[in-house]
Amino acid sequence: MTTKALILDFDGLLMDTETTLLESWRWEWRRHGLRLDPKGFFADHGGDANAARYTALEAAVGSGYDRTSSHALRMAYRAELNAALKPAPGIVEWLDQAAELGLRLAVASSSPLAHVGALLDQAGLRARFDVLATGEEVHAHKPDPAVYLLALERLGLPADQAVAFEDTAHGVAAALAAGLRCVAVPNPHADHARFTAADLVLPSAADLSLGALLARLALRVSGPAVR
Repeated sequence: MTTKALILDFDGLLMDTETTLLESWRWEWRRHGLRLDPKGFFADHGGDANAARYTALEAAVGSGYDRTSSHALRMAYRAELNAALKPAPGIVEWLDQAAELGLRLAVASSSPLAHVGALLDQAGLRARFDVLATGEEVHAHKPDPAVYLLALERLGLPADQAVAFEDTAHGVAAALAAGLRCVAVPNPHADHARFTAADLVLPSAADLSLGALLARLALRVSGPAVR
């Protein structure tokens, strides 16, 4: 089985936008004199889960809550946090090694292109990727495999010639449903116990070179998942 491409999730994998999302919501709750309980904050699916979060905040604040103003202020604060983001540890090294190995690169994200593209540009990474497949282009979000299938279609490759990289359990489920092998690098807020379906689980992209990772995946074909 020859690997010709890598397909990477964006949020929480390439850049830690999951933390800036949570912190923007904590900030907005504090602005109203309240404390956000982070339990259950992160959804078990891709795409925008903020409608329910605004509803919860509105219920906590009461009749004086202005959702339009709340959204504008939170988004402005999150933009400040995102402006300081760098690629996650080990990611640039993986991308460099992929180029040396002649591997093509794609992003498969449930987030919109405006978000993904802007942060890839900020990090100087956009030109590294042959393909971007994003949430507004598909009918359903992860764990549905649609965005991975779109990335494979644009790469012109079958699933067995690519490897997916994910930071969430529902992202792993989407990749596997698309027929891909999947490497999990759980984000700081993910429950590591939920990644048993992944072919390989790493604490960080900095923990293993890409060449060693692909070698371990090749062994995985005839054996149990590597941890």
